[in-house]
Order: sequence, then C-alpha cells, then structure tokens
Amino acid sequence: MSTQSLRLALDAGPLYGHRTGVATAVDGMMQALERCDHVTVKPYLVSFRSTPSVGHSRLPLPGVVASHLWSRVDRPRADRWLGDVDLVHGTNYVAPPTRLPTVISVYDCWFLAHPDKATPVVRRAGAALQRAVRRGAWIHASSDATAQGARSLLGTDRVVTVALGPPPKPSAGIKVGQPQSASPFAGSSFVVAIATEERRKALHVLVQAFNLVADRHQESHLVLAGGPGDDSDAVTAAIEALPASIRSRVHRLGRVDDDTKHWLMRNAAALAYPSLDEGFGFPILESQSAGTPVVASRVGSIAEVAGTAAVLVDGHHPEAFAAGLDRVLTGGVERLGLIEAGYRNVTRFSWEQTASGLTDLYRQVIEAHR
Repeated sequence: MSTQSLRLALDAGPLYGHRTGVATAVDGMMQALERCDHVTVKPYLVSFRSTPSVGHSRLPLPGVVASHLWSRVDRPRADRWLGDVDLVHGTNYVAPPTRLPTVISVYDCWFLAHPDKATPVVRRAGAALQRAVRRGAWIHASSDATAQGARSLLGTDRVVTVALGPPPKPSAGIKVGQPQSASPFAGSSFVVAIATEERRKALHVLVQAFNLVADRHQESHLVLAGGPGDDSDAVTAAIEALPASIRSRVHRLGRVDDDTKHWLMRNAAALAYPSLDEGFGFPILESQSAGTPVVASRVGSIAEVAGTAAVLVDGHHPEAFAAGLDRVLTGGVERLGLIEAGYRNVTRFSWEQTASGLTDLYRQVIEAHR
C-alpha cells in the first residue's frame, strides 16, 4: 500500500446522539484512520441540532433539509464546504453531492430490499444512496453478504468489502456492578437480546421462542435491552400473549447504557440474535469476547462474522430458534466449545486491518476517478 498522504472528509454525524452500531463502526474507523501517519481525517457533520466537537466542521445545511434535497437532486454540492480533501467518505449510507471521489459505507441492505417496511427518513437515505451510486460513488460493504446485496440492489460493481473491527471492551480494571434494572433476574440464568425493537431484529419471534423453552428451563429469564422501534407493538403483543407465569420472566429494559450492556453480556447464559438481516453484528463479537454463547439467525453476514462460534438457526421460525436456545441453555460440552471458539473468533477482527483495507479502497477510488 502506498504511503502517499491522503486527506479525507469523513462523516462523523453518527457519533452525535445515542450510541448505535453505526456509531460504533464510525468511531472505530475514524480512530483507526487517525492513527495512520499518512492519513489526515477531517470529520464533518450535517446537523444543526448538535454542537460540533473540536476539529469537526458542520455543513451549513439542516439535516432534515439535506435529507429531502439529496434524495431528489444533486444539489447543493458540498465541495466548497468540505475544504481541501482528496476523497469523501459517507459513513452512514449517505454522502453529500460532490465532484470529489466518494465512498459510502453500507452495513446492511434491508431497507433497499424492503422499502415498504422502512421509515420515510430511511427511504430518503436509500434514494440519496442510489443517486450517489449513479454519480459514480463506490460502496464500502462491511461484509461479503452486504457486498453481494449492494451489487444486486444498487446495480453496481463498485463495491468492496472491508470488515470492521471488534466493539470496544470495558476499560481494564473497571468492575461493572450489577445495575438496578437487573434486580428481578440477577442470580438467575437469563437469555439477553440487545437490539432496537425494529422489524429487522424480529424480537417478537424471540419472545415466541422463549415461550417454547420456558417450561423446560424454568429458572431461565428473557431480557430485552433496546429502545423502541417500528416493531414495538409486535413485541408487546407477543409478550402479552404469554401465560402469566412465563410473562413474569420476560424483562423489557428499554435502552441501556454501556455499563449495563457490558454487565448483561458477561452474565447472560446466552445472547439471542434473531435478526432477519444483518450487515455485521457487533453484539455477536461483544458476546464472544465476554465468553457468552450466541444463538443467531443464519442470515446476512451473521455466519460470516460469527464463524463456527455460534448456534445458527432459521430465525424466521420460533420453533427453530427455541431449539437453538435449548441447546445452549442445557449446557455441557457444546456450550464450553462455543465459548472457547468465540474467544478465538474475535481475534480474526481488528481496526488496524479495517484502516488498511479502507485506505487501499480510497486509493483505488481516487485512481479510478482520474
């Protein structure tokens, strides 16, 4: 890889607000790129609601206005606002119209394949993404599964896979105590799902699956940790349909902070990941790092990221997911094998590899743009 200097405008917008999987990806990419001696990162954001951090610039356009405009027209161009840079990296599905070489990160293609199930703002992001591809933008896919979907749904071969690194671990030496919200199930065996209650995450299927194993594992609880979303009504209906004795063992915590999330990961009997599609899946690697077995849907990038260190099932059917949960909750040699394989699997990923792959991609895009 060439060590010629590279000036990069990078969308830091996902770092402002609640910490999502995309924010974890952007933070990891930006920090890794900033550690590269030959790369100068110039973060920008498109938002009038957030105060830019030191060194971050704000494009003088409200986010909602940009969302509507860039989904319909290639104006206003952002060249004069981005400054003297060689390339623009839109880290969250969207990049501003520009004459500069452009890379856009795509983590999953669910909203492209199912626009009828996406919110209006997400549909506008999809339209802006499609316009950018027609202008010549390249796609950074976080997995081969996402790359395959992007090529098909966006109609372009300008797609390159660069895997992400692992999510951050708790600071060394810090002991996270039991959160107050864990009191009803602390000391018991519990299955945890950490995800926003959106349709793609299929948490209502997990509730139904728990109902099928609850009698066999009478000491087990189900913990749902994540903010409300477009599937919250279905999750509520699934919980209310449970027998009262099982319903009392389902705990809906809502959005949790990082300390609570780390405690849940370390103390759970299993992480449940019933997604209908996934572009990377940080909770899988986080769970494996914590020594917690994973039961997940065999969709999207999950098999690619989890390797052999997870029980993979047909997540569309509660019966199949219940069988996977039963295998892990029963314990024994298979459970120990999953834990050991999880530790090994996480070592396949690093942010240094991500930065190296991205800079190679940037140079390829710049060369093709000439």
